Amino acid sequence: MKILIINHFPLEGSGSGVYTKNLAKELTEIGHKVKVIFPENRKVSPEIFKMRPIMFMDDNTKDYEIDFNFPCFTSHPRSNTTFYQLNKKQMRDYINVMVRVTQEEADKFKPDIIHAQHLWITPYAAQKTGLPYVVTVHGTDLKGFKQDKRYHPYALKGAQNARKVITISKQVDRETKELYHIEDEKRKIVYNGYDTKLFKVKNVSRKEALEKFGINEIPDYIVSFTGKLAHFKGVDILLKAAKIYENQMKEKVLTLIAGNGVLYDELNKLKNFLELKNTFFLGYISDEQLIDLYNIADVSTVPSRSEPFGLVAIEALACGIPVVGTNQGGLPDFINEDIGTLVDVEDDIFCLV
Repeated sequence: MKILIINHFPLEGSGSGVYTKNLAKELTEIGHKVKVIFPENRKVSPEIFKMRPIMFMDDNTKDYEIDFNFPCFTSHPRSNTTFYQLNKKQMRDYINVMVRVTQEEADKFKPDIIHAQHLWITPYAAQKTGLPYVVTVHGTDLKGFKQDKRYHPYALKGAQNARKVITISKQVDRETKELYHIEDEKRKIVYNGYDTKLFKVKNVSRKEALEKFGINEIPDYIVSFTGKLAHFKGVDILLKAAKIYENQMKEKVLTLIAGNGVLYDELNKLKNFLELKNTFFLGYISDEQLIDLYNIADVSTVPSRSEPFGLVAIEALACGIPVVGTNQGGLPDFINEDIGTLVDVEDDIFCLV
């Protein structure tokens, strides 16, 4: 089968980007022909599937098709632009380029089906081709739908004409039904997967792994966080928890925070204000480093104020460490007392990590 996949974001830096990349790889490996359309603002490395990046402008982009950076719903490590900030011309340019490139690639690639990511502009672009398509709802698109009514006609058109609407958790499924009035028969919950070849229990030297992160000390325990440094991810909650366990526990606990985002500077200021001596921001780390981090940690945290699914929690569990998360979004669908703990958002209990 020939499958054309469309996303609103690059293939790294966001949950849906990683999902798209992994899906395209797996589909290719089992014999399908896959092509992926996605926004970019830098040169991309070759993959086993075909790619059509749409180049957006940022400080490092010389050749671009759109004269502003790619927009996002909340934040992205490589863009601070949001869909809600776009003026009428920028919004029109964005929609036009997504529709044009989707049609061009559909004409050349001749897919049997299109898989659009997010109930936003990509399913609208897919339906303009006249080809059958399905769409996966990732959750942040629901936030966008609530926040900016300008996009409603496009999102609703894309939803109405899709063959199937895939949702990634029970909560996302409920919200999709409420917002878009999509009948039960048309929706299906399909949980996100992870790369089993990468994320698994591994014998990692804690000392050597920490040295690679520039940390030359051996703690009693390690608490980890991986993800965007954005308000909804709740990293500030984790820092306040770290203040308590750094001060009250006799054992030495390191808190390692991996990821980039718009709140990087603000969260570092909070860390300094709280006088956290054993908390480190690692910035963006590679998949290899991420796997090492999971395997040396004693617990992984997901302190999100909202979390449509929680892919990082699945990856951490695959590496054999328990997860402490908030009772939000998709996390209750797969975390129970045997493999972790769920607490209410900003609950003091979270400080007992």
